[in-house]
Amino acid sequence: MKLRFFLMTVILMTGMGATVNAQNKKTLKSDRETVVFDVSMTCENCRKRIEKNIAFEKGVTDMKVDLDNKTVQIEFRKTRTTVENLKAAIEKLGYEVKIHDSEKKKQE
Repeated sequence: MKLRFFLMTVILMTGMGATVNAQNKKTLKSDRETVVFDVSMTCENCRKRIEKNIAFEKGVTDMKVDLDNKTVQIEFRKTRTTVENLKAAIEKLGYEVKIHDSEKKKQE
């Protein structure tokens, strides 16, 4: 009897946790923004260095570094960081950074 009660409790708790997580993910999606930067990277090591360091910046949720086009696309939470902070973080690594032309047109 105790085992049955314990198993039912575990099943209910697990189901409730999944419901809460699903609601949180919906809320977080509206809090996200994406920015694309042109970055003066020249090699595979540059790409890896940017990926490794910027992934740990506060608020970053996803990132794509394209060495061929020399762009860095970052998805981030607007409540945790800003475009300026992300730009500064890449510049701190020693690269020249500017907002990609397609991003400038969106902002205008």
